[in-house]
Amino acid sequence: MKRSILILAAAILSLVCYGSDSLKVFYRIRLDQDIDKAAQRLVVLGLEKAEEAEADYVLLDLDTYGGAVDAADSIRAALLRYDRPVVAYVNMQAASAGALISIACDSIYMKTGSSIGAATVVDQSGNVMPDKYQSFMRGMMRSTAQATGRDPHIAESMVDTANVLSLTPEEAIKVGYCEGIYESEVEVATAVAGDNEFVIKNMEDDLTWIDRLIQFLLNPLLQSIFMMMIIGGIFVEIRTPGIGLPLVTAIVGALLYFAPAYVGHLAEHWEILMFVVGLVLIALEVFVIPGFGVCGISGIVLVVLSLALSMVDNIEFHRWDGTLDLQPIIMPLGIVILSATAAVFGSVWLVRRLYETRSFDHIALRQEMKASEGFTGVVSGLEGFIGETVEVFTDLRPGGKVRTSDGRIVEATLKFGGFASKGEKLTVLGAEQGRLYCDKQ
Repeated sequence: MKRSILILAAAILSLVCYGSDSLKVFYRIRLDQDIDKAAQRLVVLGLEKAEEAEADYVLLDLDTYGGAVDAADSIRAALLRYDRPVVAYVNMQAASAGALISIACDSIYMKTGSSIGAATVVDQSGNVMPDKYQSFMRGMMRSTAQATGRDPHIAESMVDTANVLSLTPEEAIKVGYCEGIYESEVEVATAVAGDNEFVIKNMEDDLTWIDRLIQFLLNPLLQSIFMMMIIGGIFVEIRTPGIGLPLVTAIVGALLYFAPAYVGHLAEHWEILMFVVGLVLIALEVFVIPGFGVCGISGIVLVVLSLALSMVDNIEFHRWDGTLDLQPIIMPLGIVILSATAAVFGSVWLVRRLYETRSFDHIALRQEMKASEGFTGVVSGLEGFIGETVEVFTDLRPGGKVRTSDGRIVEATLKFGGFASKGEKLTVLGAEQGRLYCDKQ
């Protein structure tokens, strides 16, 4: 009797276990946008949520015409590293960067009338980029196809600038780039699950309002605006006295730029620290160290690099063979430089437009010192040193301090620019407002 009860309990337990194992969970990520930083975060976040949900499969529902190569490379790397099967459903387009993402999946299913391919690298105007960019893309396509067991020559042909390859579902099946043609993700899940029951969980249902806000702030257009706020605000604040709206604008821009990228694991803490150190160096050069030299240049370089690096996933700097690859940083660096240029010119134009209006008083401190109000120019008594020789007391870059013939330490500037080392002899060409203007002998 006791043995019979044990056998019955074991049978019931096995049925329960079998029933739970037969239910397959598909986690659906809908990717129907341009491939950019927001799309990158969407897929990476979806893979994390799929792992938390212990999904058996990730169903990547694709409909995209492509986008940024660096973001596509990050998505590709994340898919190849994911340890559970990823099913791509091309619904309706997987062009350019979308083709690369599809090939990184374990299996590909397509909808009637869909296509995959046309992965030639082009610029924002649709013009074909130089061959070095095509070579980089061909290499990624080949290595991705090899990693997922597909013909690398077919993948490489999708980047061919002379005769670019784009496959219909029927053509993709013939060359091993499609497992089947289905009209919905439910049909795809049915084919993949086989005789097992399944359930499809949508990522949209798991997104919080914070997730949606981060996705919105990662829009490339908004990111460019935030960069212009940062650089333009700093530029105007340096050019105008006091602390006003420009500095506040720069701080708000920095928060809106770095916060979503940091929360979304796209920017690391060291990239934000690099940005802060760059600002400190610029401030030291402007307010403490006379002239403009190593500190100022280093600060500008650090700020630009921090803004560019925060747009790039760190894993992109290493190829699968372990070598260092700086190709992905080129486009973000170009975006930062263009945004910085636009911010500087825009700030100059805005300041000139606003300076004559009363609105400028609410933006920055403005004070005109008139002689009628008791203000007078600086009377330094340095005119007597014109034509004499002075000794450089601190390095001039081109501003600094010099020692006069009577032992006084005064401010000085190289009139024609350049650099002068401590101890070097200079000739005084002029004196104005407590400063000597010198030239090398």
